[in-house]
Amino acid sequence: MKTKTIYSCQECGYTAGRWLGRCPSCGAWNTFAEESVADVKVVNKAKRSRESKAVPITDVGSSGAERFLTGINGIDQVLGGGIVNGSVILLGGDPGIGKSTMSMQVAGSLAKSGKRILYATGEESSAQVALRAKRLGALHENILLMSETDLSVILKEAKKVKPDLLIIDSIQVIFSPELASAPGTVSQVRQCACQLVDALKPQDISLIIIGHVTKEGALAGPRTLEHLVDVVLYFEGDRFADFRILRGIKNRFGSTNEIAMFEMSSTGLKEVSNPSTFFISHYATNEPGTVAGCVIEGSRPIMLEVQALVSKSSGFGAPYRRAQGFDNNRLTLLIAVLEKVMGFSLYDQDIFVNITGGFKVSDPGVDLAVAMAIISSFLVRPIEGKSVVIGEVGLTGEVRRPSQLEKRISEAGKIGFKNIFAPDKLADIKVHSIQEALLKAGLMV
Repeated sequence: MKTKTIYSCQECGYTAGRWLGRCPSCGAWNTFAEESVADVKVVNKAKRSRESKAVPITDVGSSGAERFLTGINGIDQVLGGGIVNGSVILLGGDPGIGKSTMSMQVAGSLAKSGKRILYATGEESSAQVALRAKRLGALHENILLMSETDLSVILKEAKKVKPDLLIIDSIQVIFSPELASAPGTVSQVRQCACQLVDALKPQDISLIIIGHVTKEGALAGPRTLEHLVDVVLYFEGDRFADFRILRGIKNRFGSTNEIAMFEMSSTGLKEVSNPSTFFISHYATNEPGTVAGCVIEGSRPIMLEVQALVSKSSGFGAPYRRAQGFDNNRLTLLIAVLEKVMGFSLYDQDIFVNITGGFKVSDPGVDLAVAMAIISSFLVRPIEGKSVVIGEVGLTGEVRRPSQLEKRISEAGKIGFKNIFAPDKLADIKVHSIQEALLKAGLMV
């Protein structure tokens, strides 16, 4: 079989006939690697037993869209009600974050319900995976385990045993014999994913593909894999912390941006039924620079603690403006509003903002909490009482109503907060601007 040499970007999959320093597609530098690709003509259409014909959508059956529950409530919620028959799920995350642990727990739960699982591992031996399954309490005869990296062997075994679910751990080590390039390259990842989807979807075999992320936090070959699969899940969190967050990024069968929270323990992942109590458990009232806020993740309100530290700059160069778990550009905007609208002199102050617990926030409904935490630290004045602050801040200093405010206020009341600052009549303290919020919080006189 003839082969040809190409150069492929390891970030986005762009190919060229020669080496390039900068990728024209994604703009990344020094990402091109030499790959040998078999010159094979794809004739999938000729292999089909019958031609495709257009039919009225009302005549199309929906039997293939049936779901089966994993038995883990958080995962079922993120998936939109369970795994759809024949669906392809991409599970991404940093190495060591717990992707294999979660997959084995799902396999164990499904096996106990009568489903047959084929677990193909290429990174570990069968004995290592079995040891993990024993630790997680997932040992079951319905889980068929094979340690293999050759995709053709895996597909042959899947056709033989006909499982309800196939788990690939991980796609970076699987290779197709049709390609001469090394496992983990973009061409191998793309080809293997295509072959898996083409082979399993007609048989209504569900598929979970585990993939590692790059240094920039993107899945290897993201533009290829994320378009091929039906569901994209990201497993997030600090590997040195106890909690993990499963976030839905794409879902053809349900809503996106749903999350589930888990706590890592010696016996596996345990679902955290109420994340608000987890993030707010160490909240210290009457401390300068500490404010409670509330964000919406999917359909779930989550209480969290916002901390700010404002200190005099050393005077050498520009002052530091750093945020952990909060967007730095949004932080700069809020500081500019506090300086321009409220008249605070923050130009010579180092400002640090932290969302406790390692939670990453993109919800603008936490803007007012961040702004008030900064001023509280700057004036060394705490916000009186057990208060929660909710609202989006505009460029003129007005406080706008965030989405699903009623859910946020209800969640704050359940946790036990007495003073709720929000731009709504349902709140204990109704505010329309930053100035009004600061006055009613006792930070200004």
